[in-house]
Amino acid sequence: MKKSIKRTIACELAAIMAFMNFAVLNANAAGDVASAVSGTWDSAKGQIKTVVDDVVFPVIDVILAILLFVKIGLAYMDYRNHGKLEWSPIAIIFACLVFTLTAPLYIWSIVNI
Repeated sequence: MKKSIKRTIACELAAIMAFMNFAVLNANAAGDVASAVSGTWDSAKGQIKTVVDDVVFPVIDVILAILLFVKIGLAYMDYRNHGKLEWSPIAIIFACLVFTLTAPLYIWSIVNI
């Protein structure tokens, strides 16, 4: 009987600790939060634009270019084996590559940065 009481107490304590761990505390901010968030966003959006233009789009472009050349090679091998050439995957990858190559020119006016 003592073991069951100890287990019950241990389970109740674990439940209380879990409840306290996930309890949400209300916090009141002092001052103008909207202007602080706006100021942070204004200083960060230039950095975001630079990182996306200099890192994200070139990485996507390289991946798509490699994928395009691999798909062209596989299409050629398929043409040699079966005598049939499938253009649609090559055209889709090429269109995506053109889209990502030209995206930095217009994406920021759409996103409003």
